[in-house]
Amino acid sequence: MELGNQRASGNVEDRRGMGMVGGGLGIGGIAVAVIAYFLGFDPGTALQVGEQVSNVAQHERSVPKGTPEDQMGQFVARVLGSTEDVWGKLLDGYRAPTLVLYDRQTPSACGMGQAAMGPFYCPNDEKLYVDLSFYRDLRTRFQAPGDFAQAYVIAHEVGHHVQKLTGTFRRMQAGGSSAAGRNRVSVRMELQADCYAGVWGHHAGAMNQLDPGDVEEALNAASAIGDDRLQQQTQGRVVPESFTHGTSAQRVRWFRRGLDSGRPQDCDTFAAATL
Repeated sequence: MELGNQRASGNVEDRRGMGMVGGGLGIGGIAVAVIAYFLGFDPGTALQVGEQVSNVAQHERSVPKGTPEDQMGQFVARVLGSTEDVWGKLLDGYRAPTLVLYDRQTPSACGMGQAAMGPFYCPNDEKLYVDLSFYRDLRTRFQAPGDFAQAYVIAHEVGHHVQKLTGTFRRMQAGGSSAAGRNRVSVRMELQADCYAGVWGHHAGAMNQLDPGDVEEALNAASAIGDDRLQQQTQGRVVPESFTHGTSAQRVRWFRRGLDSGRPQDCDTFAAATL
């Protein structure tokens, strides 16, 4: 990516190296979180489940916002700044989220965040949570290297923030009480966030922030974390009714849709007859 001329966002809480405050998840909560991560389950929901299992009150640490000075911190801050610039033009009254960088675990308004769960968005405090070690996993475990693949991860979580601002999170309540119903809604939520990430990518390209090969990096990342591929890797079989994020093909399709059009209105996964 070409982010040299992109301003770095100051909406970053850098909690790296600060350790933990308060209690932590019990063994049951950690198990829920880890299983959810490897099955591609929505981390925000897993956090809430983990919080219920542990029943430990967490208190969020107050950390001043700013722009990190290290190279990786600068990179993610510039990506966040790019998403702010794009969505500020596309969405009236856009309110930028905060990006929290942390090591291993950190409190959030959705419960205790764990690095093993991967990046997540918490709608309760409108913050994205990223342990940057996930990028190592993205490169080695998921075989999805590249700076644009890393940027896609942030853009996807920002996509969830757009859903919060536009009221789409209410759709989760429409899934009903059954796990299958909630999973079906979750898949459409996640695919819409992929599409919104593509919308950002479209406009980032228009700002000359993409290099040759960047799109392929993001498509590879989207494919690498599809439910079917993750389940095959972790449990040796695919269970479609347990999908929460969509298949690799679906994730690539919806990211590409947003990337090609650059129009948020083309990302209505809930109106789509087929995904």
